[in-house]
Formats: sequence, structure tokens, C-alpha cells
Amino acid sequence: MNRKFRTILIAAIAVLVCLIGMVVVLIVRNNSNTTAVNEAQARADSLAIANDQLLLTNEFNQLNADFNQYEGQQIYLKNDSIVQKYNEARMKVEGLLRELNEEKRKHSKDMSASRAKIKQLEGEIATLKGIVRHYLEEIKRLGEENEGLKLEIQQVQQKNEQLSNQVTEATTTNQQLTQTVQLAKKLNITGVSFHAYNKKGKVEKNITKARQLGVSFTVSPNNTAAPGMKDFYMRIISPEGSLLGGGGSFSIDGRSVQSTAHRAVEYANDEISVSIYWDVNTTLTPGDYTVEVFCDGYRLASRHFTMSK
Repeated sequence: MNRKFRTILIAAIAVLVCLIGMVVVLIVRNNSNTTAVNEAQARADSLAIANDQLLLTNEFNQLNADFNQYEGQQIYLKNDSIVQKYNEARMKVEGLLRELNEEKRKHSKDMSASRAKIKQLEGEIATLKGIVRHYLEEIKRLGEENEGLKLEIQQVQQKNEQLSNQVTEATTTNQQLTQTVQLAKKLNITGVSFHAYNKKGKVEKNITKARQLGVSFTVSPNNTAAPGMKDFYMRIISPEGSLLGGGGSFSIDGRSVQSTAHRAVEYANDEISVSIYWDVNTTLTPGDYTVEVFCDGYRLASRHFTMSK
């Protein structure tokens, strides 16, 4: 009986040991599976976070591109409040960028908290993108209005240029008409002659014996010219290039000019002969003499005469 009991006891113990061993094996296997599952879940969470962060970065890049587009068109805006709101949105985006970079540096152990933070940032970005879209639409509208104003301004400028050209043409025409009228009033002279006279008042061929020089010409009829007393001025330039002076000065082209001699003549718009004389007060030499006649601010004639000895 005792032997049989011992045999049964030993068998029971053996069975118990086997059972305990099986339980231990099952526990170990279960722990291994749990660890593998946890590691797989951790990797999945890490990939999800990385994916969410990549999407978030793309959102920020797109948002920055929108801001850059907006920033390049601010010149179209005259509304300071829109610019202020844009700047506020810009500052918020910069703050979210800093938060995102900080979230990446953390490598947070609390995956759920990190994912929740990213979701929060995504929501804030979505809101800001809506605001930026509104700004961009407003800018586009203002830009189109600005282009319309530009076109109107260009059309007005073109009209102004056309009017300016017309005024310039009219002014030029008026100036030409004025010059034509003034030229029409200018006296015309013909038959200009130059002679030297001796002490007896006769024509002297030897210039060195001249006691007087005389210029004669004929004034043509001109009904456009104003009748009345006319001052005719004569200038004689010697072969040496010196003015034979003593006849006073007159004005032409806004400057005062010296003359050799002058004579006042009554002009009644009819043909008239005029002679102007100059008493020699210096030694004269043979050569080419230049004779000029002026009246009413115009040079009426310029002639060259060769005088011999």
C-alpha cells in the first residue's frame, strides 16, 4: 500500500510539474507576444506622427507661399486694416512654425499627446489658411480695380498727350503766323549802292581821297508795314574788320548794336529813295567794304563793295 501510494504521489508531482512548466511557457510566450505588439504599435504611432508632421510641414509651406504671393501684391492695397490683419496672421504662422519644430525635436514619448498637439496645430493652420485665402481674394479684387484705374489713367494720359500735341501744333502755327505777319511788316529795299565822295561832293574812285561815304537804296511799297517815321541805320565795316562808327546805337534781337550813321525818313507805304551819308574821320584803305542797312529791328540788306585806290 505504501509503495502504491508513493508511486501515485510521484506521478501526481510529475504531472503538477509538467502543468507548472506548461503555464510558465504560456506566460513567457504571452509576454513575448505582448512586447512585439507594443513595439509594432509604437512603430505605427511613430510613423503616423511623422506622416502628420510631414503633412503639417506641407501645409506651412503652402501657407508661406500664399503669404509670399500676398506680400508681393501689397502695393495694390490702400486699406491699412487688411495689411494689419495680414501681419497678425503672419506672426501666428511663425509661432506655429516654432511649435512644430519644437514638437519634432521632442520625439515625445507620449505618442497620444504628440498626435493631439499636431492635430491642434493642423486645425489652427486650416483657420489661418482660410483667413489668408480671404486676403488673397481681396487683393485680387483690388488688383483688378487697380488695373482698371491704370487703364483709365493711361487713356487720360494719352488724351492729355493728344491735347498737348494739338496745343503745341497750334502754338507753333500761331508762332509761324506771327512770324509771317512780322515778316510781312518788314520793309524791303532794292538797288543798294555804295560810293565815296571827294571834298567837292562828287563820286571819288580813289577811296583814300574820300571825304564822305554814302549808301543809297529804294524802299519798296508795303501796305502791311506801319506808316510813319522810319529810322534807317547804316553800318560800314572796313577791310580791316573795323566798324566805321559815330552814328549811335539801335536794338536788334534784344541787343544793342553800334551804327555808322542813320537817317529818319517819313514812310507812307509808297516807294521812296533813301540816301545815308557818313563823314570820313579816319584813314581809309582800299579793299572790301561791307555795308549793312537796318530798320524796325530787321536787317534789310548786307552787301560787299570793293573800293580801289
